[in-house]
Amino acid sequence: MADEEDFAKMLAEFEGDAPAKKRPRVGDQVKGRIVSIGADAVFVALGTKAEGVLEREQVLDADNNLTVKVGDVIEATVVNIDYRAGGIQLRRMGARGVVAPAELEQAHAHGFPVEGVVSGVIKGGVEVQVAGQRGFCPASQMELRFVDDLSQFVGKRFEFRITKLEMGKNRIDMVLSRRALLEEEQSRRAVETRQQLAVGAVMRGTVTTIKPYGAFVDLGGLEGMLHVSELGHTRVASPGEVLHTGQTVEVQVLEIKQGDKGERISLSLKSLEKDPWEDAAERWPEGTRLRGKVVRLQPFGAFVELAPGVEGLIHVSELSADKRIQHPREAVKLGQEVDVRVLGVDLERRRISLSALPGEDGESIESFPGATAPTSLGTLRDLLASKLKK
Repeated sequence: MADEEDFAKMLAEFEGDAPAKKRPRVGDQVKGRIVSIGADAVFVALGTKAEGVLEREQVLDADNNLTVKVGDVIEATVVNIDYRAGGIQLRRMGARGVVAPAELEQAHAHGFPVEGVVSGVIKGGVEVQVAGQRGFCPASQMELRFVDDLSQFVGKRFEFRITKLEMGKNRIDMVLSRRALLEEEQSRRAVETRQQLAVGAVMRGTVTTIKPYGAFVDLGGLEGMLHVSELGHTRVASPGEVLHTGQTVEVQVLEIKQGDKGERISLSLKSLEKDPWEDAAERWPEGTRLRGKVVRLQPFGAFVELAPGVEGLIHVSELSADKRIQHPREAVKLGQEVDVRVLGVDLERRRISLSALPGEDGESIESFPGATAPTSLGTLRDLLASKLKK
C-alpha cells in the first residue's frame, strides 16, 4: 500500500512539474512515465488527458524479461492516435515486435524514422532489414557525403526515413534514406554552433575529409575549411601528414564569407601556435653560427630550416669562396645538414640572410658529421647557448 502511495505521489509530481502539453501528433517523439504494465500492454502517462499505450513486447529483452518498471521515464514515437479505440499508440525504435504494414505506411506518410540493419551491399546501394521487411537505401543516401566502400555499414543498425513505399500483395517495395535524418540533425546542431561562430573564436571540431589542399572540419552542423597553409608554422606538403579523418582538433575562425553555396568558414591551427619568428632577432643576432637542414633549392640560393617554421636563405654567392656557383645544387643538396652564419634578420619581411662562408675572423664553417637539424625551439636554444660559451 505504501509503494502505491509513493508512486501516486511521484506521478503527481511528474505531471505537476511538467508544463502543459498540446496533444501529440503521429510522428512526434514523446517522453512519459510508465504508470502500469499489463499482460499485453504498457501504459505511459504523457502529461495529456490520454495515456500512451505500448505493446508489452516492446519492453522485453531476448530472454523475455522486462527491461522497464513502473515509474521509469521512457521515450517513444507516436504511431497512431485513436482516442475511442485505445488512446495514443506508441512504438520504441529498435524494440522487439514486428512492424505492421500499417505502421510502415504511417511512418512514410508522417516522416518519422524507422530503424533497420544493413544486411548487404547490392547494386547502387545497400539492402536494409526493417523489422522483417526488406528495404533499399541508395549509396548517395547513406551518408552526408558519397561513400565508395559501403561494406563498412553491413551488420550495423541505423535509423532511416522512408522516402518511397509501395504495398503489394506479396511484397513491399521500400526506399530509405539515412542522409535525410543526418541533414536534419546537422541543421539542429548548426543553430547552436552559429550562436558561437565569430571571427577569432576558438572552436573544437572533427576532421571529416582530407584533400590535397586542406581538410574539412565539422564544427557542429557547420563545416569549415582548414587550408594546408594554416596547419602550422612548419611547411606541410600534405594535410595527411598531420591530420586524419575523425581526429578532434581545436581551431580558430579566420574568416566567414557568404557565397552562392552558403557560408565559407576559413579555419586555422597555425594562429593558435606561438609564432617562431616572434623573437628570431634576439635568438639569432648577426654573426650567430648555427646548424640547419637544406629544405629547398632555387636558382638564386638554398633555403635552410633553422627551427620548425623558420627558414633562412643562403644566397648562391654565399655558398662557395673557391669557385663561382651557377646553381646551389653544385654546393649543397636537399636534406643536407650545414653550418651557417647569420648575416641579418628582417622580422617585417620574415627573412633571414645566411652565409656558408668563413667570417671576417677567418673561422671556417664546416658540416658536422652525423649532425641533424633541430627538432624544437628548445633544442636550438640549447645549441646556441653551448656555442656562445665556447
